[in-house]
Amino acid sequence: MKYYIIAGEASGDLHGSNLIKELKHLDNAANIHCWGGDLMQAAGGTLIKHYRDLAFMGFAEVVMNLRTIMNNLKFCKQDIEQFQPDVLVLIDYPGFNLRIAEWAKQKGFKVVFYISPQVWAWKEGRVKKMKQCIDKMLVILPFEKDYYKNKWNWDVEYVGHPLVEVIDSFIESQNSKPKTQNSKPVVALLPGSRKQEILKKLPIMLEVAKHFPDYEFVVAKAPGQEDTFYEPLLQPYSNVSSVRNETYKLLTQSTAALVTSGTATLETALFGVPEVVCYKGSNISYQIAKRLISIKYISLVNLIMDKPVVKELIQNDLTIKNLTAELSLILTDQKRIAEIKKDYADLKHLLSQGGNASAKAAKSIYQFMCNVE
Repeated sequence: MKYYIIAGEASGDLHGSNLIKELKHLDNAANIHCWGGDLMQAAGGTLIKHYRDLAFMGFAEVVMNLRTIMNNLKFCKQDIEQFQPDVLVLIDYPGFNLRIAEWAKQKGFKVVFYISPQVWAWKEGRVKKMKQCIDKMLVILPFEKDYYKNKWNWDVEYVGHPLVEVIDSFIESQNSKPKTQNSKPVVALLPGSRKQEILKKLPIMLEVAKHFPDYEFVVAKAPGQEDTFYEPLLQPYSNVSSVRNETYKLLTQSTAALVTSGTATLETALFGVPEVVCYKGSNISYQIAKRLISIKYISLVNLIMDKPVVKELIQNDLTIKNLTAELSLILTDQKRIAEIKKDYADLKHLLSQGGNASAKAAKSIYQFMCNVE
């Protein structure tokens, strides 16, 4: 069978590579062309376009690169028509992939969307068009199945979250290696990946480090930011160090973590590390987001569990005083630590129902296409 898979970001490359491995396990004759990265290529996909040529973040950057984006869309459509896949598999990356889905449906291609856009948070209006142009939707968050059914009368399939298998595999690989002995217990600082968000949150996290001299605070540097960006921020703090491209290793060694909202909150939970979730943006951006986004929590951990498992310090609540108090709680209060760990275990169970998410997704896609044929 011929598969055309499109992922436009590093996370999509990771999940796409695991999907490709499982598809090849099910389908010996699988011929896979893909947009993604090195991982998808290594898994056996024929790489057509690398995600580094696709990732434009922020309104201004999108406008500046509009011609490139339109050319990418045009080339993608031409390449799909030339390859004539049996199925088009779109992984997240909604701005690009939903345009491709709409076009592909008109051309008569079968379309599977793996990892739903977060329409439950904002841009709900997209769902009407999604229903029309997506033949099968595979979701990775448990509440998404009910959301689509109850609100949109759309039967989608929950396959579990692929991060569970990724993190389990990493932990298993680390168990066979000699343990690094730290002189002090470690607190991980995950301040995000974009310069503006780092500058808003990291200085507050670093000031908190002054109140915990018996701990080593370690900053996970973003791949896209130079060491020279971090050096003046970190230099004044004697108990602060940093790592690059070793976030997962850092989390295996950490006692607690201060984490910017996003997928990192879920990753931290799956490593079993008590965390405080930190969010602070410009006042204008925050006020706009408040009006556009209609969800109770900003962290995936709390959204999935539908309760405040981890403390969220948002905007004006993210102060040195508040963050110091919350960190102290998850470092010293054994009852609070036990509650978090119990909720983390329940979270992992929810996200891994039915086993390996990538294997379930691949099986669902393969069976769907066999039934179509």
